[in-house]
Amino acid sequence: MTAPLSPRPDNDDPRMLREMIQKASSLAANYDLTSVMVGASGVEGDRLFSEMVDYIGSALRVDDVICRLTRERAVFLLADANQERAAEIIERLMNGFRSHFTPARDPHVDLAFFEVTPERPDLTVRDVLPTLFDATPASH
Repeated sequence: MTAPLSPRPDNDDPRMLREMIQKASSLAANYDLTSVMVGASGVEGDRLFSEMVDYIGSALRVDDVICRLTRERAVFLLADANQERAAEIIERLMNGFRSHFTPARDPHVDLAFFEVTPERPDLTVRDVLPTLFDATPASH
C-alpha cells in the first residue's frame, strides 16, 4: 500500500496537500482506485465553518485526510470513492455536525470536487487547486 501521510495534528502544513495528491495518484496508478479531493471554503472570519471542518476532520475514515489551507479553506481526500459517493459522505458529515451541535445558523460552505482516476493518476497541486477553489483573488 502507500506510505502513510503525516499525522493529523500537522494537517495545516502546506506540504500536506502535495502528499494528499501523491497518495491519491498512487492509489489510482497502483491499485486502480478512484479518490476524490474535496475543496471546502467558507466566509472569512466564520468560526462556525472552522468548527464544521474540525468536526468533519474528526469523523473521517482512517484512510481519509484533511488539509487546512487557511481558516476559510480546507481540502479533504476521500480515498476509494467517486464524486457521487464523496458528495454523500460530506453531506452526511455536515448534517451530523448540524444535528450534533444545532448551530443557530448554517455556516456558509462552498464545495468543489476533483476526481483522481486511474485514467489520470499523475497530478500536481496546479492541476487540482484551480478546480477546488476559485482562481480569482478575493478582495479584502
